[in-house]
Amino acid sequence: MSLSKSLLKFISLVLIGILVTSCSIVKPIHVKKPFDTHSKKIYLQQKKIYNLEEMGIKLSNKFDGARLNNATQVNDSIIAVSIYPENAPINNSAYYAFKIWSNNPKTVYVQFKYPKKYSHRYIPKLKTSTTKFTPISSENVFLLDSIYTIKLSLTKEPLTVSAQEIITSTATKNWYSKIISSNTNLVHYKTVGKSVLGRPIPMLDIYTGSPENKEIVVLLSRQHPPEVSGFIAFQSFLETVLQDNDLSKSFFSKYRILVFPIVNPDGVDLGHWRHNAHGIDLNRDWGFYRQPEVKAVTKAIVKTAKKYKEKVILGIDFHSTQEDLYYTSGTIEGTTIPNFYDDWFLAINKAFPNYTPNEIREDSTQPVSKGWFLATFKATAITYEIGDETPRSFVKAKAKVAAIEMIKILNKR
Repeated sequence: MSLSKSLLKFISLVLIGILVTSCSIVKPIHVKKPFDTHSKKIYLQQKKIYNLEEMGIKLSNKFDGARLNNATQVNDSIIAVSIYPENAPINNSAYYAFKIWSNNPKTVYVQFKYPKKYSHRYIPKLKTSTTKFTPISSENVFLLDSIYTIKLSLTKEPLTVSAQEIITSTATKNWYSKIISSNTNLVHYKTVGKSVLGRPIPMLDIYTGSPENKEIVVLLSRQHPPEVSGFIAFQSFLETVLQDNDLSKSFFSKYRILVFPIVNPDGVDLGHWRHNAHGIDLNRDWGFYRQPEVKAVTKAIVKTAKKYKEKVILGIDFHSTQEDLYYTSGTIEGTTIPNFYDDWFLAINKAFPNYTPNEIREDSTQPVSKGWFLATFKATAITYEIGDETPRSFVKAKAKVAAIEMIKILNKR
């Protein structure tokens, strides 16, 4: 299809901005529906241990990735936990994470209470010091007085109850540090900036030999803190690309990958529903650059492409939502890999015959990463969405296939 006048204007504004000094990045993008990316007041949760003395039960949010705003006793067997977002307006990503334990073995019911307009979204995952996060059994989930309620068997050992697996910025660093140490000749680490609260924004620059004459692929994740299933897919995808085989060796002879494993480390560690420490949705700032995280990432991408006079040909941003789907660009003609969507999805669907997720092909009217890649580089771009509750084994298997098929397609160019 041909480029619309509005999209041409959108692209021209960005491309003009690329021709700037190394101390700045692309100029602000003007969109039809501006999104407020100025800082908004954050309401921090009080880090504490909630002691329900009459029940002999304690709850805690004193750890990274926690979200618990209050805990009260309803009666002899029911506890109410209050979960609030970091600020508003915000979408219904009602994330929670807390630890709970009892002086003596006891069965209790825990009710989840949210502010008006918000409702329960994530199936609770349970973990002890000796077990992995496991979704709660459906037989222990109820609606009591129309309130989402779970049944827990407590002991003195703290039980972690969380909306999703807790993968903090420290856990993420431990993971990519292993990636670096296992691929010392391939993976080059760089801190490209800092978050609002001073946490590093890491970038893995992956290439063999010289970085010259290699087109660029960009991978990124954790713009939205609770979107852990997307991050698990991202991990499997990158690990597959880095496998020591002929397919990957051929790929890295032609291409270079810029990887941003955790774009919003503050939001992740603060247990936010969606935003950074300024209370902003980072995936609505790709064009304003008012938030340091997006400014650091976009600047690193543009500077790298400019320095080596190479194109960014593909950008994949890993997220989570209620179901598996792909957001792609409506603009195909004139982009870096016009056939990529059709070839890639066909190959993935062939590997999983009974699985065909939705593809939503459109040019976003909001400044999101997918639109930024298109507008800035005419690059093919995908927002790779994984369902909140998609089985993790399938998340990894699908991402592995997606990585292999991406490599095959690019190796044929």
